[in-house]
Amino acid sequence: MERLRTGNTQLDRILGGGIPMGSLVVLAGAPGTGKTILAQQVCFSNGTPENRAIYYTTLSEPHSKMVRHLEGFDFFDRSKLGVTVELNHLSTLAQEGDLATAVAEVVRHSFDVSPSVVVIDSTKALHEAMEHAEHFRAIVYDLASRIAHTNSVLIFVGEYSLADVATAPEFAVADSIVYMSNESEGVLDQRLLRVLKLRGSDYLSGTHTFTIEPKGLAVYPRQESNIVRSAPAGEKRVATGVPGLDEMLGGGIPETSVTLVAGPSGGGKTVVGMHFVAEGLRHGDRCVYVSLQESEAQLVAKAQAFGWNFRDAIEKGTLVVRHFEPVELSLDKVAVEITELVEGGARRVVIDSMGELEHAAHGAARFPDFLWALMSGLRTRGATVLVTSETAAFFGPAFELARGLSFVVDNVILLRYTELESEIRRALTVVKMRESDHVKSLVEFEIGGKGASVKGKFTGMAGVLTGTPVRTEEKFREFFNR
Repeated sequence: MERLRTGNTQLDRILGGGIPMGSLVVLAGAPGTGKTILAQQVCFSNGTPENRAIYYTTLSEPHSKMVRHLEGFDFFDRSKLGVTVELNHLSTLAQEGDLATAVAEVVRHSFDVSPSVVVIDSTKALHEAMEHAEHFRAIVYDLASRIAHTNSVLIFVGEYSLADVATAPEFAVADSIVYMSNESEGVLDQRLLRVLKLRGSDYLSGTHTFTIEPKGLAVYPRQESNIVRSAPAGEKRVATGVPGLDEMLGGGIPETSVTLVAGPSGGGKTVVGMHFVAEGLRHGDRCVYVSLQESEAQLVAKAQAFGWNFRDAIEKGTLVVRHFEPVELSLDKVAVEITELVEGGARRVVIDSMGELEHAAHGAARFPDFLWALMSGLRTRGATVLVTSETAAFFGPAFELARGLSFVVDNVILLRYTELESEIRRALTVVKMRESDHVKSLVEFEIGGKGASVKGKFTGMAGVLTGTPVRTEEKFREFFNR
């Protein structure tokens, strides 16, 4: 099926590749939801001197005002007006109620210029000008069928509610319906987009978030709607770069697997993630470090302190450090940006940490499904992923993971604090490696001037994970003295 691109790659993905040519699309939603901006973005992305984009206004804003509002967007080019993009009025005919004459003019002009796209904004005003709804349906059907003969895309823009979608006749005739809204969740406002209908084509279902930015609409598909069958971990091992840890892992992390490093604040999770990236850069791998806590400058400075030149790698393009502020974070925006970086060739990904992403779900039950979809997508694109998660307890054997992590990750490395001889020390153990053997020992984990390293077992000690270990001979003495 031949498609018309919208000017936004992610929206095209939601629409199964774009808008089918020759179809009628209705962009519906309340005022201020971004319908006109999206319609104009489609027009400026597809209008050419040979196949113009034609934009008809009815009783919406005047053209001078519309142009003034569009000037701040990257897709807008004033030199294209009248050359590749036409702005025309239908308001006079609409006010007179002579809709049939207005439709005839649209059809005549469309056959004259063979446009790529024709937009009518707002069709709700035309509908309200008609006394009988059945007459409007017949006129809409006639317009859509005639425009389809030119293979143009016809777009209706209107201030419709969901109740209108269920009853208004133009929606019965439409081939595609895209509903746009502004929703409040607590103190957070979100712009949402949903495809309600796409005749003769598959699409990504559900509600997708979008923002209005200088480039126009930036759309972030819901991860769960783009399900990818998770590929099994590879046989090749990927070194972490932490001295002693790779030996415990049987040579490293299995390629294209997901590894969780869990531990308390300051336990060394970020350092392990930085080791993983530094080792990848040493082997020529493209790497991505997603930080939801420290900024790029902070990570670069920390890496420099351990002897790793992350700044040089960033300038060369072999390392991308992407910092997301944890306030009002969009899960799907994070997922889309990470996925695009992996599609660009990144082979190692660190996400530090899962706690902020879980919080961004605002308590919603979607987080486990979101996480599974994201990790499956990264794995099938060839990335080996290391994620961190902060545990609440500093001492003691119990630890809790972010919701959904336990069944998503393949490997789990646990970091803990323990008190030994009046000193706070770090302990490490490999809790889980899916379909792979590993060393089960509990070892001391140290962070020094060159990063992290595994020192060895806590010889002669018991109860290290409790945080207050005792020597094994003392345990035996207590047992026999009972």
